[in-house]
Amino acid sequence: MEEYIKISQMVHSITKMDVTLNDRDGNTLFDSIHHSIPVVLGHPDDEYVHTNEILNKHHSNQYYHHINPYGLEYMAVGIWREHSFYGSLIIGPFISSILVIDLIKEIMIKNSLPIGERKQLEQFYQSLPVLSEIESKYIGELLVNLCSHEYINSGQISSNTIKPVINYDQLKITIEENKDIIENRYHHQNKLMDAITKGDRAEVQILIDSLIDVFVGFSDRVPGNPIRSSKNMAFVCNTLYRVAAERSGVHPVYLHNISERFAIVIERTTTIPSLKKLMFSMANEYCDLVKSFSTGHYSPIVKTAVDYILLNLGYPISLTTIAKQIHVNPSHLSRKFKEDTGMNITDFINQKRVGEAKLYLQRGNISMTDIAFMVGFNDLNYFSKVFKKLTSVTPSQYAKKRKL
Repeated sequence: MEEYIKISQMVHSITKMDVTLNDRDGNTLFDSIHHSIPVVLGHPDDEYVHTNEILNKHHSNQYYHHINPYGLEYMAVGIWREHSFYGSLIIGPFISSILVIDLIKEIMIKNSLPIGERKQLEQFYQSLPVLSEIESKYIGELLVNLCSHEYINSGQISSNTIKPVINYDQLKITIEENKDIIENRYHHQNKLMDAITKGDRAEVQILIDSLIDVFVGFSDRVPGNPIRSSKNMAFVCNTLYRVAAERSGVHPVYLHNISERFAIVIERTTTIPSLKKLMFSMANEYCDLVKSFSTGHYSPIVKTAVDYILLNLGYPISLTTIAKQIHVNPSHLSRKFKEDTGMNITDFINQKRVGEAKLYLQRGNISMTDIAFMVGFNDLNYFSKVFKKLTSVTPSQYAKKRKL
């Protein structure tokens, strides 16, 4: 199977997608995987056996487009030698819909996934390649053609390299110019990090333009490969944004997921204009993350309590439960929580749950009962009462207004 390991490496390098090579029993012989599938979505190992069974029942010139219960799609082709099935080469996961948020809502409801996982799942699905029907078809046909005959070793014919002539006077000028560029870049970088730490999206929009201009100026760091240089700078910015958001007190769970997603998207981007657009998206999303999940302005006890609440919204939560989990006295926690947030724990939890409920009500085709249970309310009447108290309208009225 060594030749198919080479093919797997080649497919991964060109498509930037995850590739797995399995033997006939479903055991993994090689993989090149960037995506860490969230625990709540299970693990695809049992799907490898299923995929092999399907491929083994069909002709060697056919490929298998598999969609699992969580909407994750895979393209697989059998490896055959002298009409005998040897294993499979699988590429994925990918998705065929850009409506990620809607997809997440449907998947969470169908599979009864905890509401606290929504943000992490959003980040994961947004990191996946989105393939059109024709693109997935071409990938299937490509895999069939790559795996239907023996691997052929190839050789490269190279052109002669022209040795550059160094102009030392110009080199001195360039060094001075680069010094100014570096100082300017660090100045804007620090201001931008401060803006992200505050979640100040308006300030970020002003600063990001200057940073991107400087960013493009560093596109020759890898000689002859400006896209690689630009990607490297984008990785640096991703790290800077993550550190800035961390300073605001955003929980590492959220930071890990958004950082991993952007790392994958950066590597998959193929043009400098696309990378520039991505820089805007990255800064804005980190800013939004700070706005939604920052707890750095709270005292340590309240910060820990808020983090626990945000990660467990879909489960029963009470003052006693939280106090026990974070090992503090309930009365002390209640007092500190009111001091820091201006509301008691029950009101805070209800506010966050109603915020989540709004996202599902905007969908328009989910029952009120399902939404209530998804966001942690065990009683539909209580859900409606709390929702109206916080929004001045009932859940049904809110959903109807969103349709208009």
